[in-house]
Order: sequence, then C-alpha cells, then structure tokens
Amino acid sequence: MAYLSGMTDTTKKGERIARRMARAGLCSRREAERMIAEGRVTLNGEPLSSPAVNVTADDIILVDGQPLPAPAPVRLWRYHKPRGLVVTERDEKGRPTIFDRLPGELGRVISVGRLDINSEGLLLLTNDGALARALELPEKGWTRRYRVRAFGHVKPQALEALKDGVTIDGVRYGGVQARIDREQGDNTWLTFAIREGKNREIRRICEHLGLKVNRLMRIAHGPFQLGDLPRGGVEEVPRKQMREQLGKLLERLEEPAREGGASRRGANRGGKGGGSHARHRR
Repeated sequence: MAYLSGMTDTTKKGERIARRMARAGLCSRREAERMIAEGRVTLNGEPLSSPAVNVTADDIILVDGQPLPAPAPVRLWRYHKPRGLVVTERDEKGRPTIFDRLPGELGRVISVGRLDINSEGLLLLTNDGALARALELPEKGWTRRYRVRAFGHVKPQALEALKDGVTIDGVRYGGVQARIDREQGDNTWLTFAIREGKNREIRRICEHLGLKVNRLMRIAHGPFQLGDLPRGGVEEVPRKQMREQLGKLLERLEEPAREGGASRRGANRGGKGGGSHARHRR
C-alpha cells in the first residue's frame, strides 16, 4: 500500500491523519507525526510510515495498539488570562504558563494567538488547531480591542493619525483606532482597536507616542467579549454562538470526520483506548 512504502496517499477525501489524531484529543499534529515516524500507528491493520495520508471515518486507526477515540466536536472557550503567565506550551525560563493553571477537564487545548506575560484579558482557546490558525489570520478581519493604561499624556490628533497606519523602527503597522477614555493623574486610559496583532504592537505604538504602558487588557477578539469573566476564569462558547459567528468555517472543519460514512466508527470508539487521551499542552 502507498502509505506503507512511504509514498503519499492524499487522493481520497477526508483529512490528514495527523489532524485526525489531534482532533481526537490524543496529541498535537507535530506529536502525531513523531508517533507515525516511530511506527506506533497502524492504519487498517498495516503499519503507517508517512503522515501524508488522508483518512475518513471508515478507516481503523490504532495508536500503540489501541483504537483512536472518535474526533471531538470543534470547541471554543473564552479565558481571562491573568498577568504573570506566559502563553506557551513550555517556557525555557521556567515561568508559569496558562496551561499550568487551566482546569484539567478542558483536555488538550490550543490558544488562538498570544498575550505577553504582562498583558491580561481575553484569550480564546480551542481543541482544534485548524480553527486556531484560521482565527489568527489577519484576513479574518476580526478586530481586537484593548483597554490600556499608560503613563503620560497624548493629544487626540496623534491618535487620529494612527488610522492610516504607522511605521516604527522599520516595522509597518496597519490602521489603528485609538481614543482617550479619561486622564487620571499622570496616567491616561485609552481604548485601542487593531486587526493585525503584531508582536507587542500596542506597546510599541504607545512608546512611539511618548506613553509607557503599565496595564494592557484585551477586552474583545472579534465578536467574542471578555465581559464579566473573572480573572483566571474559563467559559465555553455556546454551540449556537459558534455556528452564528463561524458559519461555514465551522462546517468545513468538521466535515472531514463525516466523509466516508460511519460503518467503522464503532471500532474507533471501542476497546481500552476508547477513553479520552486529552490533556493540556504542557
């Protein structure tokens, strides 16, 4: 068979096997590719040597001899990230990560973009890597809103000029909407709305304006709002809202699991390995 000899088999419908394994909550795509390379995965009774294989619901996938759990529905959560946590799977400096603090029942989740260690507020989490990548793309067109407290003062005209974009130290930032909410002693409270979300974008723009950020909170990511979610709190986005906001994207992500029928789904659910393998990314 093509997938035994190392040749690719991507002609049939379905989804790549690494994504299928990730959607089952077993591991990340990268970890799935490593498992395949180590010979730990069989497809329809034969060892698999290449991740470049498409699978459908009719295929029987075993990992370490155990059936792969059925793919979980695509899920999305709102998380109120506190300051002092990094958004990474493992931190080389040993700093605490969001994945150290999330409730265990969430299973393996992926962040949609990042917030730096000193930023707080809304962070979207999902169990589907393809959804995370899709929502991170600037062309998605979602506006991200932030409340900012900064030391110093700025004139409204300087903020108005940001609508056309700005170049700072050779980096071009797209149009930014910003307004002054109030001035409080030596500090100014502002609201920023951006679409690109480049690394430390708001902090660098504020520095360019002579402001020093001392608090930065994301309050919205597209249609999803932080609201009154408590610091450190996690709340799942209702399925109805996901369908309303994600529409065809959600359908496209879940469609591969339905292709090819369901004649062998019971085999993928049964056995000792039918339970959840999900975990946080640590």
